[in-house]
Amino acid sequence: MASIVERNGIIAAGNWIVDHIKIIDVFPVQDSLSNIKEEYLNNGGAPFNVLKNLSKMGAQFPLKAIGVIGNDSYGQWIKKECGKNKIEISNLHVVKKVPTSYTDVMTVELTGRRTFFHQRGANALLDKEYFNFNNSREKMFHLGYLLLLDKLDELDETGMTGAANILRSAQNSGLKTSIDIVSENSDRFQKVVIPALPFVDYLFINEFETERTTGIKLEENFPELDALRKAASMLFSYGVKEWVFIHFPLGVYALNKNGEEIIQGAVQIPKDKIKSTVGAGDAFASGVLYALHENWKIEDTLQLAVSVAATSLFDVSCSDSIVAIKECLKIGDNYSYYISG
Repeated sequence: MASIVERNGIIAAGNWIVDHIKIIDVFPVQDSLSNIKEEYLNNGGAPFNVLKNLSKMGAQFPLKAIGVIGNDSYGQWIKKECGKNKIEISNLHVVKKVPTSYTDVMTVELTGRRTFFHQRGANALLDKEYFNFNNSREKMFHLGYLLLLDKLDELDETGMTGAANILRSAQNSGLKTSIDIVSENSDRFQKVVIPALPFVDYLFINEFETERTTGIKLEENFPELDALRKAASMLFSYGVKEWVFIHFPLGVYALNKNGEEIIQGAVQIPKDKIKSTVGAGDAFASGVLYALHENWKIEDTLQLAVSVAATSLFDVSCSDSIVAIKECLKIGDNYSYYISG
């Protein structure tokens, strides 16, 4: 274990994605035409979203990136965005002959319904060779998304995934670790997620992902407390070290290693003000990570987290509507919360 040092900062690694959002008049049937009315580029992927959110929230500690991008215009755009948001990119590696990962997000103008065309690109190459925590003096390491990182999702001959090995290395260097997962409709959760959990201090997971990982049925909007408690306890039995955060549309259930639990309701944003929910999960994680880094009480941590998530709902992008922490916290004053306890 690394010697005790004064640690400061958050490292985030995983999927670096450019969302190319296109507003269209209608989603076409095959072989027909649709008109693009507007289009713009936005950040996507756990590390990109979380670090940009933290910057926009006003974080005064170092923000560092780890990942793989292509030697192309999207890769250049990512680097420029990181520069604007004071994200250190010496470990954001550029590879040749492979495109930067991107998603074409086709959004129907009148309904807001979205269809995604995803290029896995350079993210599929992210492997253990790109990680070295030997001289790290940061406080926290966030990795996402499991199930969408080809190399890191692979099992080795010992039954460990690449992600598990990297998280173990981060913990051994003195970093607190956290992960997020993609909501893939598959049966891979237990094979890919569970091996990583013994090396995770803070687990971010939604109700769908929790159900796929534990086998415990959870209702979508606000699951029953007993079911949440059983599922979180099972996740601890798989090895999580400190906190499990199960988030769902109307709130979050948090359980720690000592059995302390808290439910925090989401902010009640009127439906007519919600532009998109696409970045809410990463916005929630951004709030939690900021508060944990600054040693906030858990009640205050979760209020900040749901407030940051609420601000993300005001724009179709993942981060453009994120504001400074004081402004985020006003969200709870302006709107009421769903049930908390």
